[in-house]
Amino acid sequence: MSVTKKELIELVAKKGNLTNKAAKESVKVFLNGIRDSLKRGEKVVITGFGTFSVRSRKARRGRNPKTGEAITISARKAPGFTPGKSLKKAIK
Repeated sequence: MSVTKKELIELVAKKGNLTNKAAKESVKVFLNGIRDSLKRGEKVVITGFGTFSVRSRKARRGRNPKTGEAITISARKAPGFTPGKSLKKAIK
């Protein structure tokens, strides 16, 4: 099971004693802040939770699953997340 954005907004509203509209805006600002920092190539460190960062992936060889033909997968950047000690301990 996973938590949707809508469910997260409802949780923030309930726990933070906010209206759904205020909670929605809060979640939106938080997520956009992370996204914008990553776009600038910055790390986002949330102490006790984890670190969001941009990871570079090298070009590599792959296969087309339909034809089996060898292809080259180009280099790219991808978002990454490293959980913090507290988060790791909480889900252990």
